[in-house]
Amino acid sequence: MGPLHGFKIIEIAGIGPSQFCGMLLADMGAEILRIDRPQMSGDGITIPTKFNLMNRSRQTLSVDLKKQEGVDLVLTLCQSADAFFEGFRPGVMERMGLGPEECLQQNGALVYGRMTGWGQEGPLAKTAGHDADYIALVGALAAIGNKDQPPAIPLNLIGDFGGGGAFLAIGILAALLETSRSGEGQVVDAAMTDGAASLMTMFYGLRAGGLWSEERGSNFLDGAAPFYRSYQTRDERSVVVCALEGRFYRELLRILSLNDIDPDTQHDRSTWPTLTKRLETTFATKTRDEWCKLFAETDACFAPILSMSDAITHPHNKARNTFVEIDGITQPAPAPRFSRSESKIKHAPPKPIKPTTAVLKAWDVPDSTVEEWLKSGTVDP
Repeated sequence: MGPLHGFKIIEIAGIGPSQFCGMLLADMGAEILRIDRPQMSGDGITIPTKFNLMNRSRQTLSVDLKKQEGVDLVLTLCQSADAFFEGFRPGVMERMGLGPEECLQQNGALVYGRMTGWGQEGPLAKTAGHDADYIALVGALAAIGNKDQPPAIPLNLIGDFGGGGAFLAIGILAALLETSRSGEGQVVDAAMTDGAASLMTMFYGLRAGGLWSEERGSNFLDGAAPFYRSYQTRDERSVVVCALEGRFYRELLRILSLNDIDPDTQHDRSTWPTLTKRLETTFATKTRDEWCKLFAETDACFAPILSMSDAITHPHNKARNTFVEIDGITQPAPAPRFSRSESKIKHAPPKPIKPTTAVLKAWDVPDSTVEEWLKSGTVDP
């Protein structure tokens, strides 16, 4: 009974950001019907169903959208849906006959979400791309990595999931709130370039104020500052310190027994190279776990850098149930958390199910229509 319980949403199956959006909304209680193509295949990485965790918490209906009968089925479902979202290049849904105009004709209060890399218009709108392409175009990728090396390719958290899927979910939720007042639907245009640019807002402000250099690896949040970077320990593991504020920096120096360093020179950049070497040498004297004991319950803004395997078993994550096990697979729990209408993982990623009468009736499809689809082969019995 999550906060979105009672909302019906159609998801046109895709990968990456729209898939992540579907997981977020489904974990929060929305009843999502994921419309997949029969024997959907491509030249990318194939993930076995049970491990494709972003498909959890919702059912999948196999529909051939190349046939008019399949398109008509989805249009019928739109009549009882609160929202609909897709993740294809501009024009694809229109060519199928499932663009915003057609879907909103079925239901004027429908929220229609669109997830693309470059947006619905612009010179690059119809070209292919992936996460790193999108974050490269808005200045994010150039800021990540060491100054003496090319930009580091991060995990696809910034473009796909942060700037893409999360912003699409926010947009759909905001539109649903507006629709509850106006009674009218609308289109949500979520582009990964727009979302990634939004995530960079603070840095553009710092740049405008002369507080951020465009030289990679030379700023206080990109690994140049000795008090905000990672270090290797004696056992060749790693830790990270983020002692930005003066009081936290003093605590860091105290625990490291660097009593000869003046904490008031923290932001004197001329001292950073020498101090970085001191901290590198100091952290190399003990193992990661030894440092964890010394820094335990302090305000030095210290943390061990954990692998995914280690993160699952860390005491803090275990205390908060940050990870849960579903059907033998450990995975991140739903976020955020709610005090009353708790989110939950309804079930593991399902195999594409054969549509049943019960599934379609739950979407208010009349019995006569269900029988017609079964007889025509639009859906399998």
